[in-house]
Amino acid sequence: MGFVFTRLFYALLALGFVPLSLSWGRPGLRWAAFAYDVGLLAAAILDARASRLPVGLEIFREFGGRFHIGAETEVRVRVENHTPREFRLKVKDEYPPELALLAPREASLRVGPQESQTLVYVLRPSRRGRFEFGRVAVRWRTRLGLAWREGLAGEGLAVKVYPNVRRAREAELKALGARSLVAAQRRAAWRGEGRDFESLREYVPGDELRHVSWSATARRGRLTTRQYQIERDQTVLVALDAGRLMTARIERETKFDTAIHAALALMSAARRAGDHAGLLVFGRRVKTYVPPAKGREQLERVLEALHAVEPELIEPSYTRAFEFIAANCKRRSLVVLLTDLVDEEGSRELLTSLRLLRPRHLPLVTTIADRDLRSSVRDAPSTVEELFAQSVAEEIMLQREAALRLVEAQGGLALDVTAGALVPSLLETYIRVKERGLL
Repeated sequence: MGFVFTRLFYALLALGFVPLSLSWGRPGLRWAAFAYDVGLLAAAILDARASRLPVGLEIFREFGGRFHIGAETEVRVRVENHTPREFRLKVKDEYPPELALLAPREASLRVGPQESQTLVYVLRPSRRGRFEFGRVAVRWRTRLGLAWREGLAGEGLAVKVYPNVRRAREAELKALGARSLVAAQRRAAWRGEGRDFESLREYVPGDELRHVSWSATARRGRLTTRQYQIERDQTVLVALDAGRLMTARIERETKFDTAIHAALALMSAARRAGDHAGLLVFGRRVKTYVPPAKGREQLERVLEALHAVEPELIEPSYTRAFEFIAANCKRRSLVVLLTDLVDEEGSRELLTSLRLLRPRHLPLVTTIADRDLRSSVRDAPSTVEELFAQSVAEEIMLQREAALRLVEAQGGLALDVTAGALVPSLLETYIRVKERGLL
């Protein structure tokens, strides 16, 4: 612990120079001024050494909630005085530098006996992960007021920054609108080619004969049709590619983070529709796996699994990921692969590996484009640079389209969308799969 002198000390020290300025020819006055200054300095040092932070003064940190990417979160440094003395303090918190500071993190506080004061400031994380808060730096005024004593209080603390659930939920509501509210009802009225029996009704021309209930027909004396609803107990498994191409940045975030929020929006919609939802993150090997399950707790488990995982500059292994899914997910599922494809070699491995999922599972391969390549080749090039750029874009488009058509030829589904269209396209495809009873 150290200390610094207060303004009172410097004022008293300056006062000692007054007799010193009058001491010409008066040695006694000179020695008196010197003794005064030495005594003042000694008093300040002894005062600082004797003034310790009492046990009854507690300093601790609180948070206004969990930290999420892009969301503002309050940090509160609370000072509670359980002593009969009043304290004047200067408090400065040691926050993680990776988090953006939006308000001052230091303040001067006067805490009376049996009172408490709070320093409040705001942080906004820009990425997921685990970050460390240091201890709180505090200065308190000594008993004589000649110095500020310095020290550290409280404890260091690690916090986790999670994906932004509110962003995912808003994207879901924007994409589905009223259909999302319908999905949230306890026994929603989606009717289609599902296999869950919902009710009986009188036969009308056009109904399929295989849906006629002959026992009910005999009982009622007229043709009666069974009416079905979409199954509530289906399974969605999101497979997130954490390989090289997912490290590319789109505006202020990586493709991997874009895919994470799309996955959360899809899992939120699946939960409201009564489906099981799970998560797999893979690179060269499987990084994390959350088995499909229902309920609000499942989303918490997924957030916990995603808060610290990051993409790596390596090629992903679709084969290992799909082998893992085939071995651990026995129930027929909609396997949503969020990835990116550019070169022919990566497409070839993906197409070969899809055989591990078929026919038990229904794969939905979703590739995330950097931008709308079609718009970049729409206009005639005006320079040589634009000509070369358009030729590269056309080559990438041809390779991606060829790979995705082969996915569909193997019985899977395929989407090639930009980051902005990812969530709407993904959720629309999920709803279409349920309405058509493809699972």
